[in-house]
Amino acid sequence: MEVQQFYYDNKIVKKFLYATIFWGIVGMSVGLLLAFMFLFPNITDGISWLSFGRLRPLHTNAVIFAFVGNAIFAGVYYSTQRLLKARMFSDGLSKFNFWGWQAIIVAAAITLPLGYSTSKEYAELEWPIDIAIAVVWVAFGWNLIGTMLRRRQRHLYVAIWFYLATFVTVAVLHIFNSLELPVSGLKSYSVYAGVQDALVQWWYGHNAVAFFLTTPFLGLMYYFVPKAANRPVYSYRLSIVHFWSLIFIYIWAGPHHLLYTALPGWAQNLGVAFSIMLLAPSWGGMINGLLTLRGAWDKVRTDPTLKFMVVAITGYGMATFEGPLLSLKNVNAIAHFSDWIIAHVHVGALAWNGFLTFGMIYWMVPKMFKTKLHSIGLANAHFWIGTLGIILYTLPMYVAGFTQALMWEDFNPDGTLVYGNFLETVKEIIPMYWMRAIGGSMYIVGAFIMLYNVFRTIRSGQKVEDELAEAAPLTRVSKKRTKGETYHSWLERKPVQLTILATVAILIGGIVQIVPTILVKSNIPTITSVKPYTPLELEGRDLYIREGCVGCHSQMVRPFRGEVERYGEYAKAGEFVYDHPFLWGSKRTGPDLLRVGGKYSDNWHLNHMYDPQSTSSGSIMPAYQWLVRDEHDRSNIKAKMEAMVTLGVPYTEEDIANAEQSMDVQATKIEKNLYTDPDFAKNYEADKQYAKENGEPFVEMRDREIVSLIAYLQRLGTDIKIKNVEETTTKN
Repeated sequence: MEVQQFYYDNKIVKKFLYATIFWGIVGMSVGLLLAFMFLFPNITDGISWLSFGRLRPLHTNAVIFAFVGNAIFAGVYYSTQRLLKARMFSDGLSKFNFWGWQAIIVAAAITLPLGYSTSKEYAELEWPIDIAIAVVWVAFGWNLIGTMLRRRQRHLYVAIWFYLATFVTVAVLHIFNSLELPVSGLKSYSVYAGVQDALVQWWYGHNAVAFFLTTPFLGLMYYFVPKAANRPVYSYRLSIVHFWSLIFIYIWAGPHHLLYTALPGWAQNLGVAFSIMLLAPSWGGMINGLLTLRGAWDKVRTDPTLKFMVVAITGYGMATFEGPLLSLKNVNAIAHFSDWIIAHVHVGALAWNGFLTFGMIYWMVPKMFKTKLHSIGLANAHFWIGTLGIILYTLPMYVAGFTQALMWEDFNPDGTLVYGNFLETVKEIIPMYWMRAIGGSMYIVGAFIMLYNVFRTIRSGQKVEDELAEAAPLTRVSKKRTKGETYHSWLERKPVQLTILATVAILIGGIVQIVPTILVKSNIPTITSVKPYTPLELEGRDLYIREGCVGCHSQMVRPFRGEVERYGEYAKAGEFVYDHPFLWGSKRTGPDLLRVGGKYSDNWHLNHMYDPQSTSSGSIMPAYQWLVRDEHDRSNIKAKMEAMVTLGVPYTEEDIANAEQSMDVQATKIEKNLYTDPDFAKNYEADKQYAKENGEPFVEMRDREIVSLIAYLQRLGTDIKIKNVEETTTKN
């Protein structure tokens, strides 16, 4: 039999591994800083690009796309070559994939702290970076499928199925969720509005978790766990059921993030039903992974690599049990907007993604450098410190979540709220935030231990960049099913057909949910009193997005007694028809703002942004003093309004032509309101006189950013009259 010699490309794997470790520590460090901001809110006082609202999306993007993303590429490039008995299709595409992805990460690390954000969860990056992501992702898929077509192994192993599904689905999700209309080089508006934007975003958001944080890692599990345990996968049949049921069902589950919101009830219920069904394939995968270790438990006790993998699979099982549980409406009513969700997310991120990545690194590095791991003891220390860190992080967050839910809905016998002041809840959970910070600190200490261990291992090894391998060439067989060959066995040697079927499987759910919501206007009832934002309010809304306020404040009052009593009338779908993008939020570190308009004076808002503790004793909100100081560049307002008109917002030509004048009138009115505070008038006039005497430029208050933000905040919730809102609701 002819045997061909070829070389595996280890260079690309090593590059992605180094990037995984580097960006992992960076992303975790930003997360740790954010955890301490809950305890010391002004720790970065006065530095706009280090404010909580701007760093939070940097943390999530760094952990998801930089740490986990590089880990995916490292594992896929390593395992694909060995599973297909072929070098990657193109070294050029591999390098483009690596350097392009690092450039995207650097662009995110620059733009997000500077406030360039779309505000959409896990999709905050602006339109030029979105285009770059699509290009680099297509290059990755091209390289992956090209390698399959020149493989020397006939059948595609289960890990490859998951890699294919990941490539196809992430491409679809990213493209459709990132459809936006550019206004300038780093500013755009989502083409979807309100309820429609919310549905598309959480179709993307949930499935970014599904197809970026789950399916590729399941593929890595199917490769690295059997390799590390030196055991075959427990059940081939179970892997088939696991794969197809998972990718078909997962795509439907997004609406469970929007229960009790203004989303149409049918879409919510559909999301709940499929979320419950999702438990079966998810646990099927967990069982397949854990039972692969049957007969290898003695090795688990001594091998730190397998310890990491066991905890990772267990974390996957816990997270995928909790997901369907949280999709039950009665459970979601308790958990949503609370720290329970933070605990749930981090069980998946720290245990499933983090620990499987660590186990994969500990297994791959000695193999590629032809040496032994520098220290088993240090790897075990990393395991135990990391495990304890996960426990100390997540358990207090569960307690915090339950505490918040119970306090938010606690009533006195006379029907009033026991905890009418939102800050009473915040003060109660501060001890839990301390424990989270300690747990996060332990987890990152473990990562530094791994960094040292890997560094020493590499130094003791050999620099093998092109690893020699040999395999028999692939012989031709009938394109049709051979006698005795099952349909799926035939499909496993047909990468193109497998890719097409996987694409069909994931498209069905998205089409059924999203198309009716966008095209059938009766799904989104309109309210005649709801009008577009004024030019100044639109500018203020963009500042709200820039500062990441949506990370701590929701704009969605659910139809619960406690929420209606605390915030006002529950939200209606028609209130959001001009919101590009929607800003419903997913966490309440502060109170809901949907009905905040008119609740406080303009002076209160100015003082609250300058020094939150001066208006709200015990607040953990950081100061946004630059908003009070800085001049607001409103020169692009006409382009913004024209973009909105393109998206269906009914601004007239007269509205656009008079935008500057309209802003001056509204801003001057707010400035006059601010003068009603004697302290403001005294300090403002003193600052003006100082600037005049010293020949320094002085920015009038009406031209500052805070005035635009006040205009937006004072508008929120004022369009509808609560008593007759049902009478003014019409359906198109």
